[in-house]
Amino acid sequence: MNALKLLPVYLLTLVTFLAIDAVWLGLIAKDMYRRELGHLLAPNVRWGAAIAFYVIYIAGLLILVVLPHQSSPVLTVAALGAVFGLVAYATYDLTNLATLARWPLSVTLADLAWGAFVTGVTAAAGHAYARWLLP
Repeated sequence: MNALKLLPVYLLTLVTFLAIDAVWLGLIAKDMYRRELGHLLAPNVRWGAAIAFYVIYIAGLLILVVLPHQSSPVLTVAALGAVFGLVAYATYDLTNLATLARWPLSVTLADLAWGAFVTGVTAAAGHAYARWLLP
């Protein structure tokens, strides 16, 4: 498949994830993270690392979930996206829970639920974009 044809699907999927995640990070969970992880938070966001996460994560979601299941029902793609999100967020959060002395279980549980939700919704959106824009 031509990479130029994939670019609009990638960008729309990325913007979808960013928009939903911004609501989570900026409004819904902001106080929880500050309260539970304030002792670990950097004074400023390291934007390079944040951008790298989003770029890589959405590429992985499209390559491993959305594009191989383009002809599947949207609920199947959403469920597979949720599994992808759960696994990815579990990698981060469960490693932190296992290795950091003051990593809270409440953050791990919230992040696992969030990762599954946001990735499932984004996979469904990516599926719709792919069906719309790709032959």
